[in-house]
Amino acid sequence: MKKTKKQLLAIGAAALLTTALAGCGNSNSDSNNAANNTPANTPANTATDAGTNANTPAKSGDVPTLVWWTIGGQVPENFDKALEAMNAYTAEKIGVKVDIKVASWGDWDTKINTVVNTGEPFDIMFTNNGKYSQQVALGAFADLTDLVQKDTPDLYNLIPQKVWDGTKIGGKIYSVPTYKDSSLTQYWVFDDKYVQKYGIDTANIKSMQDLDKPFHDMKAGEGKSFYPLPMTQSGFNGFFNNYDDLTLGLPPIGVKVDDASRKVVSVLEQPDIMNDLKSLHSWYKDGIVNPDAPTKTEADKGPSFFAAQAFPGAETTWQINEGVAKYDMFQYFGPIYTTSTIQGSLNAISANSKYKSEALKYLQLVNTDPKLRNMLAFGEPGVDYTNVDGEKVVERTTDTWPLAAYTQGTFFDLAVTKGAPVDQWDQVKKLNEQATSSTALGFALDISKLGTEVANTKAVWDKYRYELMTGASDPEKVVPKIVAELKAAGMDTITKAAQEQIDAYFK
Repeated sequence: MKKTKKQLLAIGAAALLTTALAGCGNSNSDSNNAANNTPANTPANTATDAGTNANTPAKSGDVPTLVWWTIGGQVPENFDKALEAMNAYTAEKIGVKVDIKVASWGDWDTKINTVVNTGEPFDIMFTNNGKYSQQVALGAFADLTDLVQKDTPDLYNLIPQKVWDGTKIGGKIYSVPTYKDSSLTQYWVFDDKYVQKYGIDTANIKSMQDLDKPFHDMKAGEGKSFYPLPMTQSGFNGFFNNYDDLTLGLPPIGVKVDDASRKVVSVLEQPDIMNDLKSLHSWYKDGIVNPDAPTKTEADKGPSFFAAQAFPGAETTWQINEGVAKYDMFQYFGPIYTTSTIQGSLNAISANSKYKSEALKYLQLVNTDPKLRNMLAFGEPGVDYTNVDGEKVVERTTDTWPLAAYTQGTFFDLAVTKGAPVDQWDQVKKLNEQATSSTALGFALDISKLGTEVANTKAVWDKYRYELMTGASDPEKVVPKIVAELKAAGMDTITKAAQEQIDAYFK
């Protein structure tokens, strides 16, 4: 999710769910990301019209232009024209414009760190569970707890309380969550031409080990230069789904999602994780994975297989974005709620913004106005998409729009892409309703006194994760080394504090 979880989000996380599904991620996201890639569409909670107080422009002569940092693909030639159309609409509606800054899938991590650490001015910023708690600890984001209820009641009432609660740190709201597939459902996806050619029985693929035969059959049949599991350096999307990372954004520390005792463990040393790491390494050695995966930052179009957080009908958008005639997707994991799945897509407001109220009102409009929602998700009307049924169904006419719909706002005021199930967003709501919960749901680790340890352990993980998560390194050799360095960097201190906080929270 964003190209897709292109990544935040998968395939190589980068190229797949751009508009619709990016964050959901594809096979290249590093943990639960999300990256949630999602096609945009559906007008379910459309809400508020410009006549409400929250959507009334300020009586000032100037129309403020908010700087919004987000993630996406390469900006097309018509990006400025599309933005002009959006700004003309929102200036009339609520007296606000935006200047959207797009960090590429491969550069987002570094760019956003730079923006936050240097104090570069911005008003709105897309963030996720991998960065959010640290950014809050740095004081980068405004406390919205009271303001969101006072200035944007329609926005506050639209999003379920469980989802708001999942964004809280220290009991306070520092971001607006993207209300969509807020629970996590993981899918594995094959290009149908290989399913037919090699007789792949997707119904009987239940584990990573079950992918071994299809991958080897494809490799043998397609030749040396073909890679059945193409990845970028982010690795295999959803790899750590069975472990709740407690919003830490550090996969080596977590709690098994179904562990009633909520024991904080060294995730890399768990038998199930080690078995899957061995499979990745075997595939890398056998040429199933592209050899440049540890250094590749942008995914190639049209992958033969990828993993992604998604929902029914997502394949329609992937087919458009990736130029593939048909994708076969099948559910592998979930749906499940964790605090991190809720924090997989958030928009925060700068603590230094002069326009906090205006920024919230803009996000309220994104989440309640189908016309604006569709423009953000699909691009320039009449160029990138056309309306088929009012604002309810759209037909996409280009695949170049760079913004990932999962990063912007709710799915429930988005149009459905032509070809996707008309009730697509109702199905997403059902997934949320059917989702089980992690035993640690609601808990978010307070890292205010762990800043040094968190920074140091993340630096260790960043040092090794690209090669480990793409299969390039032998887990039996490198995992003990990683764990030793993590411990030296403060992993045991974090684990002890996390266990104490969890025990106190669920007492």
